[in-house]
Amino acid sequence: MHRRPTRALAASAAALSALALAGCASSDRDESGTAAGESSASGGGGGTFVFGAAGDPTMFDPALATDGESFRVTRQIYEGLLTNAPGTADLEPALAESYDVSEDGLTYTFALREGVKFHDGTDFNAEAVCFNFDRQYNFTGLAASPAASEYWQNNFGGFASTPDVPSLYAGCEATDAATAVITLTETTSRFPAVLALPSFAIQSPAALEQYKADELGGNGDALTYSEYATAHPTGTGPFKFGSWDRGNKTVSIVKNADYWGEAAGVDEIVFRSIADGNTRRQELQAGSIDGYDLVAPADYQALEQGGFQVLPRDPFNVLYLGMNGGGIEGTSANPALQDVRVRQAIAHAIDRDTIVRSLLPEGAEAAIEFVPPAVDGWTQDVTQYAYDPERSKSLLAEAGATGTTLRFYYPTDVSRPYLPDPAAMYEVISKNLTDAGFTVEPTSLPWNPDYLDAVQAGQADVHLLGWTGDYNDAYNFIGTFFADAGGGKMKAEFGGWSAPEVFSSLAAGDSEPDVEARGPLYEAANKAIMDFLPAVPISHAPNAIVVAENVSGLVPSPLSAEDFSTVTISE
Repeated sequence: MHRRPTRALAASAAALSALALAGCASSDRDESGTAAGESSASGGGGGTFVFGAAGDPTMFDPALATDGESFRVTRQIYEGLLTNAPGTADLEPALAESYDVSEDGLTYTFALREGVKFHDGTDFNAEAVCFNFDRQYNFTGLAASPAASEYWQNNFGGFASTPDVPSLYAGCEATDAATAVITLTETTSRFPAVLALPSFAIQSPAALEQYKADELGGNGDALTYSEYATAHPTGTGPFKFGSWDRGNKTVSIVKNADYWGEAAGVDEIVFRSIADGNTRRQELQAGSIDGYDLVAPADYQALEQGGFQVLPRDPFNVLYLGMNGGGIEGTSANPALQDVRVRQAIAHAIDRDTIVRSLLPEGAEAAIEFVPPAVDGWTQDVTQYAYDPERSKSLLAEAGATGTTLRFYYPTDVSRPYLPDPAAMYEVISKNLTDAGFTVEPTSLPWNPDYLDAVQAGQADVHLLGWTGDYNDAYNFIGTFFADAGGGKMKAEFGGWSAPEVFSSLAAGDSEPDVEARGPLYEAANKAIMDFLPAVPISHAPNAIVVAENVSGLVPSPLSAEDFSTVTISE
C-alpha cells in the first residue's frame, strides 16, 4: 500500500507568521479540487447516502464529545477555523482564510471568512469565535470533568475556575467582525494544529445559550447532556442536523442549502449504527447501506471482487496494552505492575509479528513506540521488547511475581481502526501472557460507555485501547497518553504513576517552537517512555472504508476525519 508522507505541519511559529493558508496545504488534487481519479461533487444528483457506523454516537456537542462516532457526525455539521486537506494531515483553511503569528509564538490573528451564517441564520463572526473558546475555558462543574471536556484538558489544560492547573488559553479578542485574536500563555507545538480538531469547531452562540448547552446532568461516570447536544446542534457546515432515532440507532443530517462553500453532493446522510462487522458487510451486500467503516481485513478481497470499493487509509494510529499498577486513590490496581520487571515481562510476552500477520490488514507493522514512524520524533533508538517468552518468565521470577493474575479488559460490540477484532486480539495476547507465566482473568464490556468508563477509571490491570492521531505532532500521541494529568501523576488508565523524566521530556518537546529542534526532544521523550513502560505499544495498522460501486468522491483520511460533503451517488 502506498504510504503518503505526513511530516511536520509547519516550520516554527515565527516562520508561520503571515502564512496564507490557501497555499500551505499539499494534496493529490487537480485544479478543480477533485481528487485524482474521482468524480466532482458538483456533478451529484442528490439522494440519500446511508453509512454503516461501528457504534452509537454519544451526542453532538463537539466540545463535550470524546468518541469517534460522535465526531463522525459533528464533522459534517460544524467547521473550525482550520481543517485538514483531504487525504492528509496537512492544515488548510476552513472558517479562517489566513492567520498571522507573533514572533514569540503567543498571539495568533485570524482573518475570518465573511458572509457565513450558522444554521439558525445568525452570523458567524469574530465574536462567535471568541464565545466558543471562552465557553470552554469557563466550563465548571460536570462540564469541567475529564469525562466531559477531555479534549480541552488534553490540549489547553485548566479552566478559569482552576487557577492551580495551568491553561494554555490566555484569551480571545474580536478586534473587528472579521478578525479574531487568540492569545496563549506559552508556546506550544499543539497550536494551531489543534484548531482542526472537531472539539474546537465553532458553534452558534445563540443556539448554545437557547438550548442550555452547558447544563449537564448525571455524574462523571455517566453524563447526561443538554437539549442542544441531543436535538439542536448548530454549526456552519455543509449539513444540518435532521434527527436522532435512538431506538432505531440512526442519525439523519440534511444538506445545508445556504452553505457558504460548495454544496454537498447528496441531500441527506443517514448514519446507521451496526456494531457487528459481519452485519455491516451483509447490509452493504444487500444494498441497504451504501458504505461502512472498519472493514475486516479478511473481507477486502471478497468485497472488491463483488464490485465494492475498498478505500484504505494511511496508518496513523497505535494499538497498545495499557497497564495499571496503581498510584491514584480509589483505583483497584495490581501492585505487581509497580515493578518495572513485571511490565517488561508483559512486553516481552506479546508476539507482535504474529498479531500483524494474522489479525491486521496488509501494511500493518509492529510498533516499537507510541508514535507512528511518519511522525517527527519517532526513533529506532528506544528500548525494544522482542517477543521472548523465556525472558518474560525470567523477569517474573526475578520480581517474585510468577503466576501473577492480570485482570484483562477488552471491548465488545465495536471495531476500531487500530483494533478490528477485539475478541481475536484478546485471545492471542491472553495466550501470550499465559505462556509467559501470567494468569489471565478476562472481562469483556460493551465499548461505550461501559468499557471506556472502566478503563479511564483505572479498573483494569491490563486493557486494549488505541489512538488515531488528531494532528501530525508527537505530542498528540505521547502527550495525550503520558503527560502529567495533575498532581505529578499520569492518568488512571496508565497507573497514575509519577514519572518525572517522562513529564519533563514531554514538556520540553511541546514548548520548543522550532520544528527542527523539536524532533530530537520528542525522540528523548519516546526513549524515556519506553524505559518507564507505562503501557506496551503493539501495532500501527491501516484500516479502510468501503462504499458501493455507484458512490464517488469519498476521500479516505489518515485521521479518520472524512468529509462526506464530497460524496455523490449515481443511478
